[in-house]
Amino acid sequence: MTIENGGCCGSGCCTKPDFSDLAPVLEAYGKIPGSLITILQKAQDIYGYLSMDAIDYISEKTGLKPALIYGVATFYTQFRLAPIGKNLIMLCKGTACHVNGADMIEEAISEELDISDGETTEDGIFTLNNMACLGCCSLAPVMMIKNRDGDETYGNLTKDSVKKILREIKNKEQEVAQ
Repeated sequence: MTIENGGCCGSGCCTKPDFSDLAPVLEAYGKIPGSLITILQKAQDIYGYLSMDAIDYISEKTGLKPALIYGVATFYTQFRLAPIGKNLIMLCKGTACHVNGADMIEEAISEELDISDGETTEDGIFTLNNMACLGCCSLAPVMMIKNRDGDETYGNLTKDSVKKILREIKNKEQEVAQ
């Protein structure tokens, strides 16, 4: 196989991602000192996570070293370096939820979906993220599920109720896929 096109074999594996949606963000914030976190937040809002390609692109456009950008992205827990599932489960682990059984709810989620904190199911339907506090203490234990339709908060959870919620969402996702 002859390699042409600047070292690319032409199979499509070397195609650079399109970051045109990020261009206005970099135009607005790229030259403002101290705006890296804002740029990363907006990039994650656009693409769902921060890929290494996105980090390299931000580096190229801002002049910041990729290692610096990666360091910031890995320091703050709000940033994700891998794609998330269609449904992001945010499980509250704050004091009220902890006291009212958040660990038991996490166990139920792990049993039902075979994932732990920070992991995504093999089918890409769910990602679990433990959160410090969702601010819904009167509903403890509580989780919020974020997807393309918005956010929904579920409170006063039990092992059975959380499993039922997850099964309903999974069934809905499977129906849509058919």
